[in-house]
Amino acid sequence: MTYLLRRIAPLALAISLGLPLAACQQSATEAPPLEGAQIGGPFTLTDKDGKTVTWESFKGKWRIVYFGYTFCPDACPMDVQAMMRGFSLYEKAHAAQAAKVQPIFVTIDPARDTPEVVGQWTAAFGPRLYGLTGSPAQIKQAADAFAVYYKKGESTPGGYLMDHSRTAFLMDPDGKPIAMLPVDKGPEAVSAELAKWVK
Repeated sequence: MTYLLRRIAPLALAISLGLPLAACQQSATEAPPLEGAQIGGPFTLTDKDGKTVTWESFKGKWRIVYFGYTFCPDACPMDVQAMMRGFSLYEKAHAAQAAKVQPIFVTIDPARDTPEVVGQWTAAFGPRLYGLTGSPAQIKQAADAFAVYYKKGESTPGGYLMDHSRTAFLMDPDGKPIAMLPVDKGPEAVSAELAKWVK
């Protein structure tokens, strides 16, 4: 009985004094899932207008980064559509915060994805999606920085395919990784994840 009283007494005192019960409250600041991960880094690429763009060009902006290719028959269009529809939902609910976010598409197929092709493809998903391409060496540098896998795959009657990882990374204004957006779960899940982290 004495042991039980010793355990309960401090709790009762805290309640009577109106003190916060830290041990009984969930932490208000959840650590980002990708905190400390070695993802992201310097790159130099080209936008639809032929302008040189670096990773530092986006400093101060939250960034959504997806690697894919415009000739992709299914995965990339589905992922990017979910990503951009989710972003649109988030933008409608949080216009001021969304203004600080830059969605970015980086091709892993520079042989076919010229600046013009990437520009036309990204425009189909909305004016906010920024498309980037570059030389094979520049694309490799960017993909390596984000730990993205890609490889030229089998040839088909419509042209060769590309094998690649499918991840939409959310990066903070300093370029540090925060989370992977759940594009596989649909626009609402993407919007909710953005609302959770972008402040």
